Amino acid sequence: MDRTWAAVLLTVGFSAFGVLGDYFLKKASDQEYPVATRAFLVGFAVYASTAFGWLFVMRYLKLGTIGVVYSMSTVVLLTLTGVFAFGEPISRWEVVGIVLALAALALLVGHA
Repeated sequence: MDRTWAAVLLTVGFSAFGVLGDYFLKKASDQEYPVATRAFLVGFAVYASTAFGWLFVMRYLKLGTIGVVYSMSTVVLLTLTGVFAFGEPISRWEVVGIVLALAALALLVGHA
């Protein structure tokens, strides 16, 4: 695997790790003092820990490519987290949107 594909996969991994941080921030937001919770500290630490990895990714991908890969994978993963972890409903149109996001991701990564 060349470094470009490794960078793409790492970007998707950062997206998944970011969604983990979002999960903890969502849990913290349910509390009266969200910033004073352990969940907030975990979410904050998860986000901060990715900074060093971004340096690798940015060496091998254009910023626009990173933005699209990260955004699309985050949309899909956050939707799945909302549905399965928090019981949030999803409509047919949202499913169509996710399928289109995946198609856009496939087109972009195929030309990275």
